[in-house]
Amino acid sequence: MKYLLSLLLLLTLSINAQNKDCIYDIEEKTDSTSLKVLPNVLMHEKIFGNTNEYLFFALLNNDGTPMLTIQQLQKSKDFIKTNCIAKNSKIILQLMNGKIITLVSSDEEACSVLTYDAKEKNNIRILTGYFYFAKTNYEELKNSPISLMRIQFAGETKDYVLKNELNSETLKTTSKPDSYFMDFLKCVE
Repeated sequence: MKYLLSLLLLLTLSINAQNKDCIYDIEEKTDSTSLKVLPNVLMHEKIFGNTNEYLFFALLNNDGTPMLTIQQLQKSKDFIKTNCIAKNSKIILQLMNGKIITLVSSDEEACSVLTYDAKEKNNIRILTGYFYFAKTNYEELKNSPISLMRIQFAGETKDYVLKNELNSETLKTTSKPDSYFMDFLKCVE
């Protein structure tokens, strides 16, 4: 009986620990729509000279369809060129188990928006894009970390090596980019 109670307690703690990971920025449900959006997580950071680049992911579920939101934020004292996501843009993920996963753009076209921070005298560009998961190999994202990521923007392709742990000194955050889908995909299914 003592072992049974211990097992039940462990199972309850395990279930509660898994649910704690699913904290939503937005969680709305009406008679006709539902939306769940996880907070942004830093996936990549590059600081070189006067230029900072950050790449964030956020998973969402819009009316039963899981999607990925990416946000690229660039900050520089110098001019920053416009970056766009087109209808044919893709995110290609190479998993550590060797599998390749492709996400396809949901947007016709989205280009980075330029703003100016007069206080810091920085140009800032923000690009937001939404991507659908393909049904093939979808389950693989839950079981294997990511080693490489390629984003096909309109006009250029950028490769990113995702770290096991990313400690951002400028944002004062810690994230685990390579296991992002393993940790959070369950929250939007």
